[in-house]
Amino acid sequence: MKFHQKEKKYHLFVLGCQMNRSDAERLAYVLERLGYQRTENENEANLIIVVACSVRQSAIDRILGKAGNWQKLKEKRKLVLGLTGCVLPKDKPKLEKYFDFYFEIKDLKTLPSFLGEKPIFNLEKIDNYFQITPNYNSNFQAYVPISTGCDNFCSYCAVPYTRGREISRPAEEILCEVQQLVNRGYKEITLLGQNVNSYKGQIKENGKTIPIDFPDLLRKINEIEGNFWIRFLTSHPKDMSEKLIKTIAECPKVCEYIHLPVQSGDNEILKKMNRSYTVEHYKKLIERIRQEIKNVAISTDIIVGFPTESTEQFENTKKLMEEVQFDMAYIAQYSPRPGTAAAHLKDDVSKAEKKRREKELTEVLEKTALFNNQKYLGKEVEVLVEISKKGFLYGRTRTFKPVKFKGEKNLLGQFVKVKILKCSAFSLEGELSQP
Repeated sequence: MKFHQKEKKYHLFVLGCQMNRSDAERLAYVLERLGYQRTENENEANLIIVVACSVRQSAIDRILGKAGNWQKLKEKRKLVLGLTGCVLPKDKPKLEKYFDFYFEIKDLKTLPSFLGEKPIFNLEKIDNYFQITPNYNSNFQAYVPISTGCDNFCSYCAVPYTRGREISRPAEEILCEVQQLVNRGYKEITLLGQNVNSYKGQIKENGKTIPIDFPDLLRKINEIEGNFWIRFLTSHPKDMSEKLIKTIAECPKVCEYIHLPVQSGDNEILKKMNRSYTVEHYKKLIERIRQEIKNVAISTDIIVGFPTESTEQFENTKKLMEEVQFDMAYIAQYSPRPGTAAAHLKDDVSKAEKKRREKELTEVLEKTALFNNQKYLGKEVEVLVEISKKGFLYGRTRTFKPVKFKGEKNLLGQFVKVKILKCSAFSLEGELSQP
């Protein structure tokens, strides 16, 4: 359905991980090249596109709830609904009936045809959608995808079935995008992939094409001139090599923050999850990371109530959390995803028990996070200012700690020094240090 120019307003409903948010930035670029204007108010939009996430049932339920409301809006006014993102084959039929069209994000260049628009000439020539210039949501922080898809096939995870097998982006493309961002004054670059540390690419040096892995890529980005931070998400313990740990320690622009999902503290459950490591291996990794990287902060992901998880097995996870003393943990109650290997297992832990286990781990986390944050009291830290609200500024440290302090709005997007005076489990407060 083609709109008149004055009707061309679009709204993006984005769910899920940072990769989906990054994809939405490229989607926004295509729509704005077609003359659409973005609106955050879905009631003003003539076009709503959902960037979906089949990783959790709650996200699918949110889309279904919204789609029902949008169908009512369609009865009153001209409205087109589009669907893309991570959609499991078994979720697609129940979603598609609410939408006018569906396209895979890797086929983003075909979007104009769904809208009855002429093709965008320079998009027709691209090999992959990562070559589309994003409309970055920030003018000082940027997500840069380095790969898409996953080969790990964790038994609970939808990603290999929604994004496909892992594909690494050409190194020259990544370095070019980062260089352009740094030239424009960006202060924080976050490298993205379902498993960034299994990145494998190639690069030309001295007339030869040579292989390049994730530690090599980090070093190349670290060599780019400029004052900026490098972050990356997400790592898999089986690919957290000694080479990578040393690279993080030796590259000053790479932040001292590692997100390393453990998922469970019990070896039998890890095996059922197809996680390819043991609790003992994970703990040794944490020990090496803390030996090599000074003042590092470590976060993790944990699933409670995985099929067959006994009380004793849950207690093993709780024990691991107490031993490792994470700075942050993203704790999720298991929900079966259709088509995954774990969906064939009986979901035999009750919702009430999952909720209880989540609460217990959250209580452990609050203690360890507070203990770690107390180490910042009285110290001066560097903060990238992200938000200004009611006379206060909010930002994060290199170790990804949220910080609140008083300051002027003109400091947005800048690095500042803050002396920490107060802390809670999940945030720090302080005052600007004198320049």
